[in-house]
Amino acid sequence: MEFIEIVKAIILGIVEGLTEWLPISSTGHMILVDEFLKLNVSAAFKEMFFVVIQLGAIMAVVILYFKKLNPFVMKKRLTIKADTFLLWLKIIIACVPAAIIGMLFDDKLDATFYNYQTVAIALILYGILFIIIEARNKNIIPKINELSQITYKTAIIIGIFQVLALIPGTSRSGATILGAILIGTSRTVAAEFTFFLAIPVMFGASLLKILKFGFVLTNAEFIILSTGMIVSFLVSILAIKFLMGYIKKHDFTVFGWYRIVLGITVVLYFLFLG
Repeated sequence: MEFIEIVKAIILGIVEGLTEWLPISSTGHMILVDEFLKLNVSAAFKEMFFVVIQLGAIMAVVILYFKKLNPFVMKKRLTIKADTFLLWLKIIIACVPAAIIGMLFDDKLDATFYNYQTVAIALILYGILFIIIEARNKNIIPKINELSQITYKTAIIIGIFQVLALIPGTSRSGATILGAILIGTSRTVAAEFTFFLAIPVMFGASLLKILKFGFVLTNAEFIILSTGMIVSFLVSILAIKFLMGYIKKHDFTVFGWYRIVLGITVVLYFLFLG
């Protein structure tokens, strides 16, 4: 295996770690970056790599929010433990729509939407929506300011918005954050609930891809996958801390403009240079 493939895995890990949590589409960025890097691996491994690399990003959430998500912490009062169990129940309920659609149409969605045209359109469309929704919400006081205030109805609505993220370029965090804000959730709660939703969703998606690919990896494939996951884990910790600090003082408008500019750039590049 050439050293350059490890460098590519590091770059993809950085891209995954940064874009998984920011509402700018990790899968979309991975597809676009691969247009230039071109990992020298089989098509089957590359498809699996783009999904399973997200496990590194997920572990960042598990580590950063371990106490909040762990109902078995001895120092927690019984009421807080009960709230934690209920939070997990709401997370699981919110994951049901995407899990059903994903399992039924995984191959069809990949074959139809895994291309730069879809990514560009989704980047621009949801960028516009971010700007519109943030402008609309400027003088609206959120009704849900604590995770414990999320009802089962709210959870399932956010879960339905998560289905949109099955289309590359949409952004799972972007879709769920937009949906949560639309129904009256504060940015902080929307972001945290989105992070927590990612845990079962990405573990499930990764398991499906691994089962489809098989558990046998060559030494080169193992090194590439491990490198990407470790880098995405480290970068994700920084990205999550940055985002949670950022949204305490700012809205998501800047991400909307970023998506629009990137989407237009992608279209122009592939029309004239691709």
